[in-house]
Amino acid sequence: MFTGIIETIGTVSALETEKDNLHISIKSDITKELKIDQSVAHNGVCLTVVDIKDDIYTVTAIKETLIKTNLNTLKTKDKVNLERAMKLGDRLDGHIVQGHVDQTAVCENVTEENGSWIFTFSYDHNLNNITIEKGSITVNGTSLTVVNSKKDRFSVAIIPYTYEHTNFNTFKKGTVVNLEFDVLGKYVARLVELKK
Repeated sequence: MFTGIIETIGTVSALETEKDNLHISIKSDITKELKIDQSVAHNGVCLTVVDIKDDIYTVTAIKETLIKTNLNTLKTKDKVNLERAMKLGDRLDGHIVQGHVDQTAVCENVTEENGSWIFTFSYDHNLNNITIEKGSITVNGTSLTVVNSKKDRFSVAIIPYTYEHTNFNTFKKGTVVNLEFDVLGKYVARLVELKK
């Protein structure tokens, strides 16, 4: 379980394919605090630490994960949002995030708004995921509030701190991002669907 509050940004140092799996090595300032078998969210994807060497650790993404997320687009030197699993009893500063990406979206527009930024993303609405105005959404692991919710797109407003301390500062038109929709909203949508 995560909160969507990004701890730090890691840098992809190596990518290695083994059959259908992708081993992703990340250089990070939290590496020395990690342990083998620990869960870490990478752009919102919960992955298990399988190896640690100095300030670099490695995780493995399987085929299913690569199909459903943007991890298959990673290149060396790419920046990755990182968050360790929350501790029981910690404050929930973001919202409840499972680390299970629902689908990807594409950045359609980035607008600077006199000290903040508005990012607009489009996604395939045929997968039955929804956003609501002022509801929660996780974009690349970052807990955000939806503005301007539409059937197949939404926007989020980014403050300078978030812009500087996440990989949002690398987004441009066409950037593919991971989405995890609000878990409470998903359950409500499923209940409505079952009652039809």
